[in-house]
Amino acid sequence: MRTILALLLVLAVAPAAAQDDPFGSPMWEVLRGEYFGTAPVVFDGRVAVTAPASAENVFAVPVAVDARGLEGVREIVLLADLNPFPLVLRFRPDAAAPFVATRIKVQQATAVRGAALTADGVWHVGGALVDAAGGGCAAPAQAYAEKDWAQHVGEVQARAWAPGPAGTTRVRLRIRHPQDTGLVAGIPAYFIEELALTGDDGRVLGRLQTGEPVAENPVFTLELHPGATRAVRLRGRDNQAGEIDATIPLPWVGREG
Repeated sequence: MRTILALLLVLAVAPAAAQDDPFGSPMWEVLRGEYFGTAPVVFDGRVAVTAPASAENVFAVPVAVDARGLEGVREIVLLADLNPFPLVLRFRPDAAAPFVATRIKVQQATAVRGAALTADGVWHVGGALVDAAGGGCAAPAQAYAEKDWAQHVGEVQARAWAPGPAGTTRVRLRIRHPQDTGLVAGIPAYFIEELALTGDDGRVLGRLQTGEPVAENPVFTLELHPGATRAVRLRGRDNQAGEIDATIPLPWVGREG
């Protein structure tokens, strides 16, 4: 009986590594080679990608990747197959849950994928199909209609919630930034490239590398394990050497009673 069960397990798992793309995307094999190289890749329902089936706003489509069903996640990659720039972000959950939510631009109907790299070197891929009228990556930022937009670039609004049943601290960040892709004539690419969250003891909690498809005035939601730190420091930069720096207090830490 044990032999039969073991054989059934092998048959259930082995084909997943070689199975066809469930979304039938013409870009999948290219993206697989570019972003995952020769590493094993499996389509895995434990990587849940949440996105609307039809985009109401192609300039800001809400997307979340939740890989908390896996153990030992080292990195999360978010891709939009048919965008001019498929790579949306990379997230390294140093002291965070393997979860990230944001808003993205969508150029056309596309598969949106979340891939989680586990400690054994395997990429686990989940996804969702998003229908869209298109054009989300090829329009200028709305911020340019405001005369003083440049004075507010890099401003941060943030909120943190006290730990819930899972023991994580939810942090939501909103950063003022036009996030231009560079696809509009006469407007150069201008977007946030790197963000890092650390505790007041310098411990790294999470790192993000972000690309052109992240929506204007980006919003990020993360689930951190801050430990005893009383504040989270956010630091980052954009591709034109602009700096981002903010502190998010955790007022409940160390509170008596």
